[in-house]
Amino acid sequence: MKEMLQPVRTGKGAPNRQYEYLIISLRPDEPAPLAYQRLREHAEYGKWELERSRLYFGGSRRYWLRRKVMRVERTLDVY
Repeated sequence: MKEMLQPVRTGKGAPNRQYEYLIISLRPDEPAPLAYQRLREHAEYGKWELERSRLYFGGSRRYWLRRKVMRVERTLDVY
């Protein structure tokens, strides 16, 4: 199983993205219940939601999870 987090750029000049994405890939020889357990853990503890799941020829699977990016501004200017 392979997990890949797509980083979100912040600051000036960064695109205004609403979500960050986590992609979980599963090889055909890996058990599906292991992936389901991993998806449940990410959803429960990391506040991720399932956006897309895809089954490829040959049996490999890929899951796209997303979560909302919380943008906050600094309230204290401490030098």
